[in-house]
Amino acid sequence: MREQHILSGKMAALAIENLDTDQIMPKQFLHGIDKAGLDKGLLYDLRFDAEGQQRPGFVLNQPERADVEILVAGANFGCGSSREHAVWGLQQYGIQAIIAPSFGEIFYSNAMNNQLLLVMLPEPDIAQLMADAHSLETAHVHIDLQTLRVKSQSVDAAFSLSERHHRMQLERRDLIGMSLTYQAEIRHFAQRHWEAYPWLKDVALRTRQHLGATPRAQQPASFGGKA
Repeated sequence: MREQHILSGKMAALAIENLDTDQIMPKQFLHGIDKAGLDKGLLYDLRFDAEGQQRPGFVLNQPERADVEILVAGANFGCGSSREHAVWGLQQYGIQAIIAPSFGEIFYSNAMNNQLLLVMLPEPDIAQLMADAHSLETAHVHIDLQTLRVKSQSVDAAFSLSERHHRMQLERRDLIGMSLTYQAEIRHFAQRHWEAYPWLKDVALRTRQHLGATPRAQQPASFGGKA
């Protein structure tokens, strides 16, 4: 749940290091042309066996963990291929934040640019959070996006974000939304550019229009050798 700059919810421990994006979102769930239904593929081989039956021992399959919103994970979470579907699947499942000692570099960028919060904390804090997560009575965590602090039953720790990512989280913007905040500057730059180099403006359009007005017999031959 998120209210203003506070993100809070139930956490679950996923104590697996080097969990790569192929495991987070297996390849058989990438065949669609949109983002729909990716929650079904999230961590599929951990959640289900070879016959498609739920693995009862996996933490996210436990009924009392159905409303988990925050994962506490092992180091190098999201390593491997640059699979943005992994981020989308986590979000569709209801995950709003992941706390870990470290993340795969590309996964980190994909997540933060899509408004999935990633928090890096030292391993001792991660161990304490995982201990808290094991009991439903202590499995609640608060993340203050204004002060950049994580608080649980046993942990009160600071984390850091780049200035850009911090602003994106506070303003609840993805990468496109962030770019749109610079519309006035972009328009001003474009206007100055075209004033300085007017012969470059719409050159492709003007070329197509010129070729369209040229009689066919005078147009250059195609690569096939036909006029």
